[in-house]
Amino acid sequence: MNIKLILGVSLFLTFSLNAESQTTTHKSPNIIYILADDLGIGDLSVYNENSKIQTPHLDQLAADGMRFTDAHTSSSVCTPTRYGILTGRYNWRTPLKQFVTWGNSPMLIKDDRATVADILQQNGYNTANIGKWHLGLNWSMKNGNEEFDYFSGIKDRFKAHQMDYSKPLKKGALDLGFDYSFMIPASLNMPPFVYLENDKVVKEPTGISVQKRSENKYAYWIKGPVSGDFVHEEVLPVFVDKTVSYIKEKAKD
Repeated sequence: MNIKLILGVSLFLTFSLNAESQTTTHKSPNIIYILADDLGIGDLSVYNENSKIQTPHLDQLAADGMRFTDAHTSSSVCTPTRYGILTGRYNWRTPLKQFVTWGNSPMLIKDDRATVADILQQNGYNTANIGKWHLGLNWSMKNGNEEFDYFSGIKDRFKAHQMDYSKPLKKGALDLGFDYSFMIPASLNMPPFVYLENDKVVKEPTGISVQKRSENKYAYWIKGPVSGDFVHEEVLPVFVDKTVSYIKEKAKD
């Protein structure tokens, strides 16, 4: 079975073609999209032989394919980048004119907005996202109030003490064209520190992660709710394992 994969170091999106569609004479190509946080062109050894990190596998991808050397962006930070990738729209068309969403921000993308996942679904693909979401989520609340329909400004944030982690999200990735989802809500330094699978918290938070700063003043995370299965240093390996497992599973279909 052909596997269509969009892979991001902080956002993994996977797409696989339905087995029924494989009976046609035309086979759609596999898609691999790698989105990496804080990765500059000089970090890959294929572009910079003096890079501090050698990247032989990515260098091989470049050697076997096409390299782009003239790229431009209207915003280089997390949320606007993800919005543009998933919707194909300029990020400044949203209410978010600067900065990024928080872990308890409401959804930035409206569920009636067409996404690349919607389009691929309509063309016979199974779709999934695995990794850092960072586009806002509509959390269920203990008091039953939804509070927000969608993101309208940077001050829109669900009250952390009222968020009900035992209930599925009111709106999440499954409303935007994805058949499967495994994610963290926002950046690795932003609470709540939980994994969500298919828009449900995998393990409810039982403690508070204290604010931590390392020797590097820019490496830290904010104090907030944390689940027992969430270890900051292990999040990336968890995403990689989940993505590889998903690909292998779909390859057997």
